[in-house]
Amino acid sequence: MENGKIRWGIVSTAKIGREKVIPGIQRSETGIAAAVASRSPVVARDAASELGIEKAYGSYEELLADPDIDAIYNPLPNHLHVPVTIQAVEAGKHVLCEKPIALDAKEAEQLLALPKDRLVAEGFMVRAHPQWIKAREIVRSGELGELKAIQAFFSFFNTDPENIRNLPGLGGGALLDIGCYTMLAGRYFFEAEPQRVVSLIDRDPEFGVDRMTSAMMDFGGGRHLDFTVSTQLTPFQRFQLMGTQKRLEIVIPVNAPQGEAVPLRLDDGSILGDGSAETLTIPPCDQYAELVDVFGRAISGEAPLPYGVADAIQNMKILDAVFASADKGGWVEIK
Repeated sequence: MENGKIRWGIVSTAKIGREKVIPGIQRSETGIAAAVASRSPVVARDAASELGIEKAYGSYEELLADPDIDAIYNPLPNHLHVPVTIQAVEAGKHVLCEKPIALDAKEAEQLLALPKDRLVAEGFMVRAHPQWIKAREIVRSGELGELKAIQAFFSFFNTDPENIRNLPGLGGGALLDIGCYTMLAGRYFFEAEPQRVVSLIDRDPEFGVDRMTSAMMDFGGGRHLDFTVSTQLTPFQRFQLMGTQKRLEIVIPVNAPQGEAVPLRLDDGSILGDGSAETLTIPPCDQYAELVDVFGRAISGEAPLPYGVADAIQNMKILDAVFASADKGGWVEIK
């Protein structure tokens, strides 16, 4: 640590790291972006120079061996999440790993064998954003009445054959890339686990990945989550939390712009067409900086880690069940 701050190393120069997470670390209260690694020394040096990072390494192994690095952010392609996370923990580092934590639950369960004195968490920045926190406070307050249904839609358009999201061997497809956020919303706002799921998947005939996945999850007690995610539809995202008295709309639930205010819409439905909707403005923040601080305070012992390896494994079990339901053509219980 340096002046009480966590020194972060970033494995790879992935776009999300360069544009989102590294700036988030630099804006955080607890962290310093101290090093970046790439398989190319030139690429690593260029990224470090562009982002104002002190150290650049031409291999991931060199970064993991640096004794001055406290924590690793792992934004590598999905198939490298577990292997590199294991390497980092074995090198004595805490790890914040980009979602999804693994390709499936069985792979994720390898993380249970890691030393418990090093923290590992899945990088769902949305749970650190004040709009999700405020939305859950509203649900808990009873203002919506009973929360009974969550509807979630998340899409973008990407038909680049070289993009990792279109490569099945690297864990591509809509469900692993963005469907994980929609099912996470059910766990977060219902504060419960889904019991069973039924799903429908449309796969790209050329890429082989799921380009559109829809699912319904039964959370028990008459509570349902349904979602559609797609990598080949008009870009859009919106979550609706439907209660017996009011609904709450999260307008930009996942990609909330860094440093900008975002709206929540609360509506009792008394005037159709959103005529009775009230807008609640969530002040500007950087959800990646917020996540870094949640993880950083857990490393320093200031606060417990709210979501660790067990939570990440549960996420993968749910995603596995969505795939299994589509293959089966019917309901699948989530163990």
